Amino acid sequence: MEPIFKTEVTKIKNGKRFTTIDDVIREVKLELFVNDEKIGALMATPVDLKELATGYLIGENIIEKVKDIDKIELFSEDEKIYKIYINAKVDKKYLEKLNTEGVIVSGCGKGLSTHISPKEIEAKVIRSDLNIEAELLFEQMAEFYKQCPLYEKTGCVHTAKLYFDEENYFIGEDIAQHNTIDKAIGKALLFDFNPEKGFLMVSGRLSSEMVAKAVMHQIPILASRTASTCRGINIADKFGLTLIGFVRGNSMNIYRNPKRII
Repeated sequence: MEPIFKTEVTKIKNGKRFTTIDDVIREVKLELFVNDEKIGALMATPVDLKELATGYLIGENIIEKVKDIDKIELFSEDEKIYKIYINAKVDKKYLEKLNTEGVIVSGCGKGLSTHISPKEIEAKVIRSDLNIEAELLFEQMAEFYKQCPLYEKTGCVHTAKLYFDEENYFIGEDIAQHNTIDKAIGKALLFDFNPEKGFLMVSGRLSSEMVAKAVMHQIPILASRTASTCRGINIADKFGLTLIGFVRGNSMNIYRNPKRII
């Protein structure tokens, strides 16, 4: 299914009223099945759905690495519901934890994550010695939106970009902010790139679940055009993440661990 559909709208501009055709983003339900067991559902934009499932399940520690996935298949019952079936080696402890302790994240819908509280996140402190020049971050953030076709056409999606170098970066676009990170990371993992070697940019707020996703994948730098929440800052502080907000023009606010920005 195409992620965009066209619809008629009545537009008022410069004192004139007229009818035109507009591009609108699609929204579907994605049900996840792991080893024939349904573990949950996400609302998503119907593009890069296998990558979304991969990034999500590895980020939740349910699957340790891509090589543990034997098969991943995508089916559509209709234009509103998609189903992904994954056969893989899983950590049942984390699967059970998601079912019993999953938190409805603030990003949207009923996306579940167990990694919200700084005290409960089961991750290592980020020890990466990666550092980047501030100018590179300014340049890449300025280029960011030009590389996101769904945003360009509709203005109705969040975006994420996992950057390694000028030739190697991965874009995620979705109605759900947290899905964009899972998509970008899922793409990188499926192409055998290590997220720990890159830095991540997102379009929306740096809330706790967004920061936690970066921490779980040991990404050393997370940046946004907007602000962080208090809990997001607390997570970054505990786990050594360089957290940056308000990256606009030639200005940024580094909330925690500024040593990685030259």
